[in-house]
Amino acid sequence: MSDAKAKHAHPPYMFIWGMLTVLTFAELFTVFGFHMSKRLVIVILLFMAIWKALLVALYFMHLRFETNRLRLLAVAPLPLAVIMIMAVITEFRW
Repeated sequence: MSDAKAKHAHPPYMFIWGMLTVLTFAELFTVFGFHMSKRLVIVILLFMAIWKALLVALYFMHLRFETNRLRLLAVAPLPLAVIMIMAVITEFRW
């Protein structure tokens, strides 16, 4: 029993929450603080959104402490989501 507790230590929730808060303010500053091209802003925002999603999935959903099979189950729908997003994005003009 003690081995299972040692393997699954409690994640640093406050640190992760702080990182999510900093990333949120960085997103706001990217949109309203800088005058960059629309494409660059979108790329930066997508990078930060993926980073935030990874933090939430790994620590708040405890995927960091799970087996590879469960991680694969959580990641499997992502290619479909990317395909759907790309299909919608191609409908708009840049």
